[in-house]
Amino acid sequence: MRDFDWSALIEAGVIVLIGLLAWTAARFLINSVVQRAQKGYALFSSSKLKWAQPVMRGLDKKRRAQRADTIGALLRSAVSLSIWTVVIIMVLEAVGANVAPLLASVGIVGITLGFGARELIRDALAGFFITIEDQYGIGDIIEVGDTIGTVQSVGIRITRIVDARGVIWYIRNGELAKVGNRSQGNYQDPASAGDQPEPPSQAEAAASSAASPAPAGAAAAVSSSSSASTAKGDSL
Repeated sequence: MRDFDWSALIEAGVIVLIGLLAWTAARFLINSVVQRAQKGYALFSSSKLKWAQPVMRGLDKKRRAQRADTIGALLRSAVSLSIWTVVIIMVLEAVGANVAPLLASVGIVGITLGFGARELIRDALAGFFITIEDQYGIGDIIEVGDTIGTVQSVGIRITRIVDARGVIWYIRNGELAKVGNRSQGNYQDPASAGDQPEPPSQAEAAASSAASPAPAGAAAAVSSSSSASTAKGDSL
């Protein structure tokens, strides 16, 4: 009977422990950065990052918190996947497993999944850049094709908006080739703008002033002049 290799088991345990510590430290660091980003732009108070202060100052608090949460979730997922992939490979090598065929099969499966999930990857990348570039956020009124509505949520894959009739629309981020944001610009509703009266032209103003009645002082002067003329005629 072959003796059990305790050294390999101990080595695998140490690798898992190191991976767990690295994963915990990475998540703590990401959470700290996300919390500071949600509170404001104090993170950018150093002289090397002064350029970011105007951008952070102009962002709405809710939108800033949403962007920070989205970016933090992406970073946590990427870090977790990277760390635990490396840990699994190192543990298999430590216990004496041949990882070369496993890596080859994982590569083939990854390529297959990549072809099948290319739409999902495109939606995720589009959602990431929508969040980073602040193209729109929760509460914004946007135009997507013939649909006009208020943004309820911005996810990595799906944007949800509700129109004036109360219909909720789920739009894939990868399909948003062109989006109009009424909340970020100086948009004016044509209907409300048309209800405002137009200012009168100069000719209309002159005609209106000519047709208006004479002031009270001028009327009194005319009346007194007429009385004087009548009295003069009676004396003659």
